[in-house]
Amino acid sequence: MPRMTILTEAELRRIVPLDRDAIACVEDAFLALATRPVAMPPILRLDIPEHRGEVDVKTAYVPGLDGFAIKISPGFFGNPALGLPSVNGLMVLLSSRTGLVEALLLDNGYLTDVRTAAAGAVAAKHLSRPDSAVAAVFGAGVQAALQLEALTLVRPIREARLWARQPERAAATAARLSERLGFPVHAATESRTAVAGADIVVTTTPADRPILMADWLEPGQHVTAMGSDAEHKNELDPAILSRADLYVADRLTQTRRLGELHHAIAAGTVAADREFPELGAVIAGQAAGRPSTDAITVCDLTGTGVQDTAIATLARGRALAAGAGTVFDA
Repeated sequence: MPRMTILTEAELRRIVPLDRDAIACVEDAFLALATRPVAMPPILRLDIPEHRGEVDVKTAYVPGLDGFAIKISPGFFGNPALGLPSVNGLMVLLSSRTGLVEALLLDNGYLTDVRTAAAGAVAAKHLSRPDSAVAAVFGAGVQAALQLEALTLVRPIREARLWARQPERAAATAARLSERLGFPVHAATESRTAVAGADIVVTTTPADRPILMADWLEPGQHVTAMGSDAEHKNELDPAILSRADLYVADRLTQTRRLGELHHAIAAGTVAADREFPELGAVIAGQAAGRPSTDAITVCDLTGTGVQDTAIATLARGRALAAGAGTVFDA
């Protein structure tokens, strides 16, 4: 008789922390995009503008994996004013052989947070300088904290700056991270000063206009932009992509439609038909990575269904090993 496992957010937080295994899991997912015939349809998106709401549905089938995930991911950005989280959602893991539901992951967006932070770490691992020690993070929410934590797993970070539009929130988050990570995390009052001297810059906001400008960047810096996952979102000055020595997409067809590349094309700073490498190709050695120590590199992370299938598969495997979750006969 078919059996289905239900896992709660609390259980998933216990068995799927942000660790090197999670980063390796997402790295393998990007590698699969470059080396296997992955089936990954375009994102299904629903906008609810009167409540600053959006819902994305993502999925992917990776040959060789015995399951595939379908993720429903709502983001309602007025929720914090109501005392509610801005992001929630769930994942359904189905058998690749029978299509039967094998696991229901009631993560409230937690697994998305982990796989997104892991993707940032993968980008930094392959595109930033190996000696990168100073990070600048734009944003002060959950993802800003996780991105910084993930960076410490792949680079020798010893100092960080945090900038957000709400200075008091940035200060509180910086204080928590300083205590948790064991190195100084400063709340920057100006976004430009946060970038000065940083080795890695990560933008994690739902901004709809640029918050990082091209003339702020310095030789040797790496930028990971992960907030522009919808057509109207835009964190980077479009001129950054023409200034960069290397631009890398998580999925080029996707960043042309809704990523930072989309805005650079619209602004005329990048030709619409210009080809760029994807992160998976860099990982696989099919495309060149950082060209030099002084190069400016940019990675445009819009979020892919293959990451969701990968993290859901990891969660299911760890649940089985730990005997976690509630099992039902379907």
